[in-house]
Amino acid sequence: MNNYLLPFYAVILGVLIASITKTKKTWNTKLLLSFSGAFLLALTLFELLPEVYEHLDAKLTGLYIMCGIVLQIVLELFSKGAEHGHVHVHKNSTTFPWLLFISLCIHSFLEGFSIHEHNDMVYGVLIHKIPIATIISMFLFQSNYKKIEIAIFLIIFACMTPLGTLISLTSEMAASYIHIINAIVIGIFFHISTTILFESGDGHKFNLSKFIAIILGIGIAYLI
Repeated sequence: MNNYLLPFYAVILGVLIASITKTKKTWNTKLLLSFSGAFLLALTLFELLPEVYEHLDAKLTGLYIMCGIVLQIVLELFSKGAEHGHVHVHKNSTTFPWLLFISLCIHSFLEGFSIHEHNDMVYGVLIHKIPIATIISMFLFQSNYKKIEIAIFLIIFACMTPLGTLISLTSEMAASYIHIINAIVIGIFFHISTTILFESGDGHKFNLSKFIAIILGIGIAYLI
C-alpha cells in the first residue's frame, strides 16, 4: 500500500511546505533538491539499473535509456524544467498552463512504473517529489489561476504516480513491457537527477552544504 500512498503523500507535504513558506525557492529547498537528485540517481544505479540489465539485451537497454533521456528533453520543452525545480509561471497570466500540466503528468505517470513490490525506488520517487511539489505549488500559489484550477492541477499530479504503479502491477500488457518501460524511466531519472546536481547551486557554484547533501543522498540510498 505504501507504494501507492508515499508518492501521493509527497505531493501533499510539498503543498504544505509551500503554504507555510509562501515564498520562492529557499536555501533549504535547494539543499533538499541536491539531496533528492543524489538520492534518486544513486537508487536508480543501485536498484533499477541492475534489474533492467538482467532482463534485457545490454545494447538494447542502452538504447531504451537514451530514449528516456530524449523523452525527458522533449517533455521539458513544454514543462520548462519543472521536473527538476525550474518553474516559469507568469504571475499575471490567467490562462491555465496545460503544457506544464500534461508534461508533468506524463513524467509522474511513467515514474510510477519504477515502483514495484519489494522495490526501494518508491523512496527515491518520494524524496524527488517533495521539493518538486513544493516549488510547483509555490509558483501556482503566486499566480492568478483560480483556486479550483490549482487544486485540480495538484490532485491529478499527485495521483499520476500511483496510477502508473497500479497499471504496472495489474495490467498484463504493462507487465510484458515493464523492463523496457523501466529502462526508459532510468533515462528520465538520469537526466533529471544529473540536471538537479549541476543546477541546484547559486550560479552553478560548488559549496560545502550542497556537497554534504549529495554525499548523504548517496550514502542513504546505498544503505537502504
